[in-house]
Amino acid sequence: MESSIERTPSRRAGDQRPRRMRRGMYILPSMFTAANVLLGFFAILQVIYGSIAHAVAQATHAALQGPPHFDNAAKAIGFAVLFDGLDGRIARMTGTTSDFGRELDSLADVITFGIAPALLAWAWGFSEITNAGPNPGLIVTLGRAGAVAAFLFLIAGASRLARFNIQVNPQPSNPGRPDKKYFVGMPIPAGAGVVAAVVHYFSGDPLDRWFVALVWLLIVVTVSYLMVSTWRFYSFKDINLNARHPARLVVLLGLLVASIVLFSKPVLFVIALTYMLSGIFWRLHWLFRRKRNPPPPPYTEASQTS
Repeated sequence: MESSIERTPSRRAGDQRPRRMRRGMYILPSMFTAANVLLGFFAILQVIYGSIAHAVAQATHAALQGPPHFDNAAKAIGFAVLFDGLDGRIARMTGTTSDFGRELDSLADVITFGIAPALLAWAWGFSEITNAGPNPGLIVTLGRAGAVAAFLFLIAGASRLARFNIQVNPQPSNPGRPDKKYFVGMPIPAGAGVVAAVVHYFSGDPLDRWFVALVWLLIVVTVSYLMVSTWRFYSFKDINLNARHPARLVVLLGLLVASIVLFSKPVLFVIALTYMLSGIFWRLHWLFRRKRNPPPPPYTEASQTS
């Protein structure tokens, strides 16, 4: 009797330990989300510092000194894209998904992938134009148009998140292979990744020529439209990281990481633009295929009797 009494507390402690560990696992995805918010806040600060530094340099006619703030903002957004992919995957792998986590992730995405890249897109692409060609008023016009495009990016990204939160098993307007998983519209982290990759490719040096800023305006507007579109974008969710022998996957990931570390500017630039253009390509491919092979007319009793 005495021995059984002694064993009872240890058994209860053993039962409570997995429960405590289970509760502690719920905070792990939220930590990655918090890191996401921190990187977004850091990116916003870097955009502000970069704008002030360039304004002071222009006012004093001095060479710009100090860290490349715009490039730092782009790098912060790029790392946030990585953390955003990890928090959801970790939550699914550990079975710790929750309504709180989903709402926190959405709010974090608005800050990091909405506000931060919108500010970066405007400050880097439209606030430092000095060569306006034959029309001096073009600088003011491009600055205002850039502000509108940046706001369009922000509201399109927020709308994309709201649509994603309320839809259940959405299907793209141009469906692809049934064995693959797709996003309906370009995800907001990918849209922010395009902005960050382009800024990083140019080392954070602001655009100063009007025709380059005009191209950048078209890119920002295009990304905004792709986020609210119903076109399909590959989600990479069918990649199985739990396979027993993922040799090829490990090799490909190793090559990708090494390429990004050694040649981050061209590699990230190509990856971001390729993913953006992939949605346009598959949409056009589906339209041309549908034009060549139109669907059969709907079945009606009149067509059956005729």
